[in-house]
Formats: sequence, C-alpha cells, structure tokens
Amino acid sequence: MSETARPSRLAIRRVDGRFAVHRLPPDAAFPTPLPTGTLVSVTRTPEELSIVVPEGTPVPGSRVEAGWSCYRVVGPLAFTWTGIVASLSTALANADVPVFVLSTFDTDWILVPDDRVDDAARALRASGHDVD
Repeated sequence: MSETARPSRLAIRRVDGRFAVHRLPPDAAFPTPLPTGTLVSVTRTPEELSIVVPEGTPVPGSRVEAGWSCYRVVGPLAFTWTGIVASLSTALANADVPVFVLSTFDTDWILVPDDRVDDAARALRASGHDVD
C-alpha cells in the first residue's frame, strides 16, 4: 500500500450515548470545568465557539442541536491517507443522512441524527466498510 493509500475497508464503531452540538459566540469562555465523556470537542473560530458534549450536558447561553449519535473510525489513521472523510460522507449523503464530522489526531468521528443511526450503518456497510 502506498503512503497515501487508505484501506478500502475501514473499521467503524458506534460510540455509546447521544451527543449535542452547542454554539456560542466566538469570544465566549470555555465551559468550566470542561465536561468529560466519551467525546468532548471544543473548537473556536473567528465566527463561533462550537462544543460537542454528551447530550444533557449544560452549556449555558448556547444554541444547541441535540439528538446526535456517533460513529468513530478505528484508528489511528495515518495523516497521509486520503479520502477517508470523503468516502464516509459520500456514502451517507447518498443515503440522505446528514452528518457532523470531527477529526482528531488519531481518527475521524461522524455524528448522525439519532433517528438515522440505522440508515447510516446500512449506508456505510453498503459502501464496503466494517460497521459494528
């Protein structure tokens, strides 16, 4: 396999729990203490502060989109591999499943609406991935 070639079949695992995506103004303080859980992500841009936490975690003053389930790609993934998110998001887009994608140093996390979690698993399997 070349340095940039990713495996054609990715191992994808469902993450326990439900998640919420919060939006705060760009100058908002990080919530303290920072929530803990299976997945917690804090991203600041000039336009916003986005926080992903287990559903039910209070983030005062935020606009919230709740009801997300999560799949993670079993990693670590090489930084030289190309097309990982494209492969997953294309399969889900073709099945009309909305996504919210996060990447970390080791892997990618795909959040899908909780009521579409089974549709997402079917779409990912149909595109050749190992979904557990």
